[in-house]
Amino acid sequence: MKVLFQTRTNLYTAPGGDLIQIQKTKEYLEKLGVKVDISLEFEPDLTDYDVVHLFNLMDPQDIYLQCVNAKKQNKKVVLSTIYGLYTEYERKARGGLAQKLANILSPYQIGYLKIIIRHYHENRFHKGVKKLLFRGYYGLMKDITKNVDVFLPNSISEMKRVAAEFKLKEYNFEVVPNSIDKAVFDNSKVNTNSKYAKYKDCILCAARIEGRKSTLNLIRAVKNTKYTLVLVGNESKNQKKYVDQVHAEAGSNIFFLGPIPHEELKELYQVAKVHALVSWMETPGLSSIEAAAMGCNIVVTKKGDTEEYFENYAFYCQPNDVNSIKEAIDNAYSTPFDEELKAKILREYTWEKAALKTLKAYETANNQ
Repeated sequence: MKVLFQTRTNLYTAPGGDLIQIQKTKEYLEKLGVKVDISLEFEPDLTDYDVVHLFNLMDPQDIYLQCVNAKKQNKKVVLSTIYGLYTEYERKARGGLAQKLANILSPYQIGYLKIIIRHYHENRFHKGVKKLLFRGYYGLMKDITKNVDVFLPNSISEMKRVAAEFKLKEYNFEVVPNSIDKAVFDNSKVNTNSKYAKYKDCILCAARIEGRKSTLNLIRAVKNTKYTLVLVGNESKNQKKYVDQVHAEAGSNIFFLGPIPHEELKELYQVAKVHALVSWMETPGLSSIEAAAMGCNIVVTKKGDTEEYFENYAFYCQPNDVNSIKEAIDNAYSTPFDEELKAKILREYTWEKAALKTLKAYETANNQ
């Protein structure tokens, strides 16, 4: 079987979790004998391909054109939805004019404005953006969902959101979980000379520093406590005021490491005691799964799909409540790690498992 992966055109210049998902899915599908190429073009020749696999419904202006091209060439389309609106964050915590607008406009109107503004600033206006101008953010998403042969959500709860939002009646789907590379994130291989050893027993947060990750409230929860908080990840370029406030309020027990290579994260997970991801929405957060596989207790938001993955093994908090975050961290820090969580991740949330489920979806699409 030969498959073409397609997604947003700025995949490599603005890397995110979807890039890791694409690269790892490709790597493990190829171990199963599937030939996988990646193209960010809008209208490639699909003669040699059996399936076009699209990623990320949240950026419809690019994958819409790729979807139309696939259907013109009579190819099956599967979609990794990666779908989650940040409506609650926009309306309750964004701040400024953006928050006021979010309480007047619908989530899709907000998304529409964001994409137009972003593409204007990045000088990336193309046919898909022009189509979005006329069809709207929601309209373009709905057009894509109508042409998908099999949906690949990260969870059942995500699929339910997509089906409800776009009023899907009959549809095929295969849950393909967010996953870890168990060869990389293996805490049986201890690096005793790790440069991160000085952060032993820290609270770790591997995530972008931005409002929707509620970084500021996390900092407030641990400020002036016995804990060491280590923050790893890029800082939002679009929320400079928020990022400046994060730095201004950080005490001497808080350390900013910036972005580090993904494989290097295992050394930080190894020395950390707790990983905290207190976002306004997670589906469920790759770093939470990786950290748990490495033996960290995890503090996570209840918003999104986290409970489907972590059940009663995680320590849950509310992103807008500093006391809730502090209480969850206290409980996570003082509770021994439950090896059952690690066992569940190694059993259900690996790239081997994700590749098998993805291949099953391709076969479903081709048999329609």
